[in-house]
Amino acid sequence: MQLPNELFFEQVEAMLAEGQPVQIRMKGHSMRPLLRNDRDHVVVRAYGAGEEPQRDDVVLFRYKGRHVLHRILARRGDRFLIAGDGNYRLREECARADIAGRVVQVIRPSGRILPCDGKRWQRLSHGWLALPEGLRHFILRVIWHLGIR
Repeated sequence: MQLPNELFFEQVEAMLAEGQPVQIRMKGHSMRPLLRNDRDHVVVRAYGAGEEPQRDDVVLFRYKGRHVLHRILARRGDRFLIAGDGNYRLREECARADIAGRVVQVIRPSGRILPCDGKRWQRLSHGWLALPEGLRHFILRVIWHLGIR
């Protein structure tokens, strides 16, 4: 049995508010190639007291009535500019209150755990984001056409 998204994320937010980490299976392709649909899991934690969302954090946030997991690109006053790693055009903007938590670990299908503050995840993230947008778009199209999951 699968829980409707509204109820699922209501429970996720309640657990995060209590200080509990939450593991979520990735759904969608907007964070490709670093996070893969139906394969990778992420562990999300709420920001602690005195912690603030930072550029490059992958965050779970509310946007237009749904929950989205994307990366912070910039802060503009009390607003955050956010986008998926696989989105080369679409951007979202949200307030701090809309951010439920940040990804602290990525769990690969093999069971390998990548801490988001670890060197491997940092290298993967910075390497992908350092590529010119046009090249990232080309790589994503190739991945998509080859059917690479």
